[in-house]
Amino acid sequence: MSGPVTIRDVARAAEVSPATVSRTFLRPEKVDPATRERILDAAARLDYRPNRAAQSLITGLTGNIGIVVPDLANPFFPSVVKGIQGRAEELGYSALLVDTDEDLKRESELVAALSRQVDGLVLCSARMADEDLVALREQRPLVLINRQVPGVAAVTFDNEGGIAQEVVHLKALGHRRIGYVAGPSTSYSSRVRQAAATAELAREGLVEVPIGSFAPSFDGGRSAAEKVLLADVTAVMVYNDVMALGLVNQLTRYGISVPNDISVVGYDDIEFASMSNPPLTTVRIPREHAGALAMSYLHALMGSSGPAPEPPARLPTKLVFRGTSVRAPSAPPAGD
Repeated sequence: MSGPVTIRDVARAAEVSPATVSRTFLRPEKVDPATRERILDAAARLDYRPNRAAQSLITGLTGNIGIVVPDLANPFFPSVVKGIQGRAEELGYSALLVDTDEDLKRESELVAALSRQVDGLVLCSARMADEDLVALREQRPLVLINRQVPGVAAVTFDNEGGIAQEVVHLKALGHRRIGYVAGPSTSYSSRVRQAAATAELAREGLVEVPIGSFAPSFDGGRSAAEKVLLADVTAVMVYNDVMALGLVNQLTRYGISVPNDISVVGYDDIEFASMSNPPLTTVRIPREHAGALAMSYLHALMGSSGPAPEPPARLPTKLVFRGTSVRAPSAPPAGD
């Protein structure tokens, strides 16, 4: 046989259609096992190498999945992406990644462009409106991470449970007047965590002092420092770790001792949380596992002709007690 082996050569040798050959390499679970084995044997005999561009023309499938994140500079997201990409490779997909830079308009534009190049999408902490995400689900298989929309598949975390652990921790240390530094109002997880903090602090009989909403970045945390000082609190709960580290940095520059003057608790347990000085008390969430789970769920949605699989349960969170939280300065000694 002269020239490169094509998908049609394999199809003739296996006595199937070119679309069935393509499906064998892109979606092997959708091909009858005996037929699949016959096609793979023919491909091996002919030394065939799949051409994804040609397969896409025949089947309409690309073999690609899209990943959308709001900010790759935030250490929260690379771990999630690692989980998605690792599982995607195991399942035979290539991953295309875009960063929206925390811009809702940019997110909508990038998602629209990316959806034309992929077979399915994973959106991390999406900012788009619920109705837009529902409409997107009708165009492409879609899984959300850290965002819930009725009718759209999602992998979520027990944010309420993590906040409850923070509140109990600070109450046990004698803190009674506690500030909360929120992320942007456009963030679903920020709204959930802030609402949970309000509910849990009230339930435990503690005073919540809202500090305000800030950018979910190191500089966003630094910009909250003056309002924290004016709030006259002994402890602060912060939307995420990057902001918490920025807040600690700025408080220290103001001559405030963390944790002796003010305790600070973050959220996410990014890698830098344990490397800071002092190490950050925070709430751990399984980011890489969430990414892998979302990819497995997306694969099921893309390959199933029956009803969609049941979504996974909310993933557990766990308080990690480190060096930025201690007993409140005004609290009585333990045992009194």
